[in-house]
Amino acid sequence: MKIVSAQEFDLRREVEYGSPEQNAAVQQIVQRVKQEGDAALLQYTAQFDRVELTASQLRVTEEELQAAYAQVEPSFITAITLAANNIRQFHQKQKRNSWMDLQPDGSLLGQIIRPLQRVGVYVPGGKAAYPSSVLMNVIPAQVAGVPQIVMVTPPATGGTEGIDPYILVTAAEAGVTEIYRIGGAQAIAALAYGTDSIEPVDKICGPGNIYVALAKREVYGVVDIDSIAGPSEIVVLADHLANPVYVAADLLSQAEHDEMASAILVTSSQEMADAVAAEVERQLESLPRREIATASIRNYGAIIVTRDIAEGIRIVNRLAPEHLEIMVDQPMNVLGMIENAGAIFLGNYSSEPVGDYFAGPNHIIPTNGTARFSSPVDVDDFIKKSSMIYYSKEALLTNGNIIMELARHEGLEGHARAIQVRLEQEGS
Repeated sequence: MKIVSAQEFDLRREVEYGSPEQNAAVQQIVQRVKQEGDAALLQYTAQFDRVELTASQLRVTEEELQAAYAQVEPSFITAITLAANNIRQFHQKQKRNSWMDLQPDGSLLGQIIRPLQRVGVYVPGGKAAYPSSVLMNVIPAQVAGVPQIVMVTPPATGGTEGIDPYILVTAAEAGVTEIYRIGGAQAIAALAYGTDSIEPVDKICGPGNIYVALAKREVYGVVDIDSIAGPSEIVVLADHLANPVYVAADLLSQAEHDEMASAILVTSSQEMADAVAAEVERQLESLPRREIATASIRNYGAIIVTRDIAEGIRIVNRLAPEHLEIMVDQPMNVLGMIENAGAIFLGNYSSEPVGDYFAGPNHIIPTNGTARFSSPVDVDDFIKKSSMIYYSKEALLTNGNIIMELARHEGLEGHARAIQVRLEQEGS
């Protein structure tokens, strides 16, 4: 793992928006599904997933959901249930209420909070299947009150046996009953535009590969999306007292996600830098996903040695990482100085996987430095707000001339006259 000074490290990272060929392919897929519906969906499923389906086989049956329970260990169901409870309790605290404010002049102003009606959740296959992502997408939507939650996942997340039974069981435990065996850009298009078999949704959430990310960007505006997620990231801010074994393990916990994942240590201690570099190499030797993690560490990993922790904090804020672990002597003293980070883990025992799976906060977090202006998925992602204005006669008579002044300043005489006719009739 390369060790560099703060001055040598290039803080810029290319944001992955896909090659021209990938963008063109996604646009073609989306348009075909929009125009041809199920026929295009089935053709792409056969082409990309090598699974031949009919339209009647797209939806997972209740019998399949129940059969999946026989394939998973009871201990997994217990673990999922406990995690779901923690996630639900955390997100319950984010709920908003509608409100109204009665003014002295009799006007009533307010904001009405309503849930989205139908949300689509994408659960990826590929390098790994992620039951935890089911919980992190579904539970905030349920807490928000979304009445219809539909899940899509590639038809071979479990290899030749079909959909991974752990994904199905997690979905069932979370209360999802509408599940379709489709993946890739074609699944995103089906959720956005609908087909004969699948009703369109209002919003699409969930991570996926570059084709899924590009498809979400392509349909944004027709539907809402959570984000265009990039590769996973972790930054560990450590002083000389941190445990290098813990630091190395946490860096590798993200490096094993993807060859493009980023794992960075920022430390004020050269001794810590050397110890972590050696420990990463030692732990890599026995890591099952060693090849993936090695590529990540080689291409997107680094150890940055700073003059002091204050310089390290400035680097962290410029990186705006998805995950930030603070392993210093007094982590709470540092917390207030962190301006940009998706999720912050404090102390030696708050390892990133605690947040990924169990603690309660959402693990769908902004990447590629977008923590500068965006936030983890939460209940607010699944609501919409309507402003409410009941203006009294007294208020209009009092403020009408001011409103007309502003409208005429913008050259909108029709706006001004809509107020004027009321003042002329009601003011006399």
